[in-house]
Amino acid sequence: MTDANTDFDDYFSHSIDELLGETQNAEANLIALFKRCNESVPAYQHYLSQHGVDASAISDYTAFTTLPLMTKTDYMRGFTLPERCYDGNITLADRIAVSSGSTGQALFWPRSERFELGVTTRFEQVFHDSFQAQQKTTLAIVCFALGNWVGGLFTTSCCWRLARKDYRIMVATPGNNKAEIFRVVRELAPLFEQTVLLGYPPFIKDVLDAGSAEGIAWSDYQLKLVFAGEVFSEEWRQLLSQRTGSTMPCFDSASLYGTADGGVLGNETPFSIAIRRWLAQHPEAALTLFGEARLPTLVQYDPASRFFEVHDNTLVVSGDNTVPLVRYHIADKGGVISYEAMWAFLNQHGIQHVSELLLPEGFTPRPLPFVFVFGRADFTVSYYGANIYPENISVGLEQPELNTWVTGKICLIRCRR
Repeated sequence: MTDANTDFDDYFSHSIDELLGETQNAEANLIALFKRCNESVPAYQHYLSQHGVDASAISDYTAFTTLPLMTKTDYMRGFTLPERCYDGNITLADRIAVSSGSTGQALFWPRSERFELGVTTRFEQVFHDSFQAQQKTTLAIVCFALGNWVGGLFTTSCCWRLARKDYRIMVATPGNNKAEIFRVVRELAPLFEQTVLLGYPPFIKDVLDAGSAEGIAWSDYQLKLVFAGEVFSEEWRQLLSQRTGSTMPCFDSASLYGTADGGVLGNETPFSIAIRRWLAQHPEAALTLFGEARLPTLVQYDPASRFFEVHDNTLVVSGDNTVPLVRYHIADKGGVISYEAMWAFLNQHGIQHVSELLLPEGFTPRPLPFVFVFGRADFTVSYYGANIYPENISVGLEQPELNTWVTGKICLIRCRR
């Protein structure tokens, strides 16, 4: 494993194009990660022994795919926190984050800044490719809750690194305090060419609606939006675009796919958003591509940073962290599509050029693979054998006939008599 100074020098001395040009090393990176964990992570050494794995036989990607899946139950809760860290030493980390606990008890996740550099690249991709923050003065307002929860400080530290890398960004951290967000917008946003709100999708909508009610003209600030934490529909994105005055929704917003355990795993790009918006208008094509009528989050990812596999229609991820992940079963329902397979699918449905997806004629997508995510497989209500998902309800509330009368917030419960 390289030292921290080398990692920082590599990140700050390389452009986003150079950082995203190393995807061909993905499988070699996996084998190297496995070897580091086998040599230096006590919990993983015990885990391999429990499963009868001969570590010397894991020398290529085919052999790697035979390794046991890590799960939150048997690995994360089966070993102590220090045992899951490199050298069994939690003090090698410099910060702690807490997961949401949406599927049970929240866990602590030690982190160190060096392992967040790969995650920072996901933010850089959004701020560079979508928002052109390398050219425009940008006010980034972090609206995620601050404190131990992973989103707020994680986002803040990544944005600080972009500012250090000569992006023209100033970072404000009001958290989820609406009054303070509005004060920042009123006093600081006029001083910048564009303003970015980063937060949980339902909360960002609350901010926009409440701000409009207080007389804030969002369209005056060239507003951009960054989301994380929830699947939303293209009707919802279009609704927010109307309220912010956006005329280029593929470039004015982006959703991040992230977890407390793995960091940010992928991000929406103008290309992935354009594909998703086209699929929203062509449900038969979406059903063919994803195997379900509902529309998942669709992002691109860097396999040299976070590597995805699919197990029984759920996602498995590998990536380096203070608590490294080797074939970690994150239990999100979804799948993986290569860049080439996505273009083949689009070609089969009559799309030959990005302009047919309403992207600019000269736009060139990055050739990164796609991962699609429906969310947790168990976040449903069953009604007479039919699985009802929150997005089945929310898309109805987002229709033009209703969206000015409702907040869009729902709580889906099956009442038993």
